[in-house]
Amino acid sequence: MLIRRAPDIPSSEITPRETYLNRRQFIRSAGAGLGLAGLGAAAGPDTLLGQAGLSQEAQEVDPRYKTLTDELGDKLNSFDDVTTYNNFYEFGTGKGDPVRNAHTLEPRPWAVTISGEVERPGVYDVDDLMKRFTMAERIYRLRCVEAWSMVIPWEGFLLRHLVDWVQPTSRAKYIAFVTKFDPVQMPGQNRMVLQWPYREGLRLDEARNPLTLMATGVYGVDMPNQNGAPLRLVVPWKYGFKSIKSIVEMRFQEEMPETSWNLAAPQEYGFYANVNPEVDHPRWSQARERRLGEFGRRETLPFNGYADQVADMYSGLDLRRWY
Repeated sequence: MLIRRAPDIPSSEITPRETYLNRRQFIRSAGAGLGLAGLGAAAGPDTLLGQAGLSQEAQEVDPRYKTLTDELGDKLNSFDDVTTYNNFYEFGTGKGDPVRNAHTLEPRPWAVTISGEVERPGVYDVDDLMKRFTMAERIYRLRCVEAWSMVIPWEGFLLRHLVDWVQPTSRAKYIAFVTKFDPVQMPGQNRMVLQWPYREGLRLDEARNPLTLMATGVYGVDMPNQNGAPLRLVVPWKYGFKSIKSIVEMRFQEEMPETSWNLAAPQEYGFYANVNPEVDHPRWSQARERRLGEFGRRETLPFNGYADQVADMYSGLDLRRWY
């Protein structure tokens, strides 16, 4: 595999918590002054589209995002791109289904169960976790296994900080993640498209990588339901299905965890799912991708352009075997 060295990532600086909170408060206040609906369970389908084809929430977005780029100089996708074109089968299999249907999800109260090979197992409130760990803002490329991509400004905390805090034992080699299972709130779970609840996993060194984020927001606002509120994983060098949404459980364990797409189609979806232009999906090429908002296609970068930060974790591993 040809590895291109990626430059340092200036967009990955830690955001002081007071700045993070003040900006969110400003955005919320501005929205209230304009009489705009906020994000969350109260936002139904009729509140999603506003003037000029933009969602009401998009009109509240901090204007600084219009000038930001990722470390490769690529512009951010719009707020509406990010929040209306989603894979979240718990709310339907169409790209527009989550934004129409996810108003049924109630992201508060929300607890995350941490169990297994850790010194601090327990059930933790998501807001308590957000208060405990320093918040970061990261601009990352998202590459879907379906060969489309976006550039997204996430907010959240580094997973390695949570991992270090719960103190894994020497037997912990992997983390298994589980999405909420509630067919009333997540009506797509009434159809057996996958084996519910959705499951994913990481090796412990992948979880501790400085790029791995537990995201709680996007574009300076709380995580929209359709994007995985209130807590989702973001692993930018892997295909997007690894970035599990609406997490309710994390189990530290010695054995490799089962993952939903590997259970559904093991011949197509392996555990690692690192972005690799040299290994095609059995039904389509991965050499090129379609960036939402662009005409034509662009070359796919090894590890989605993050090879310099992550490739050494897979030294000696046959990534063709693990698609």
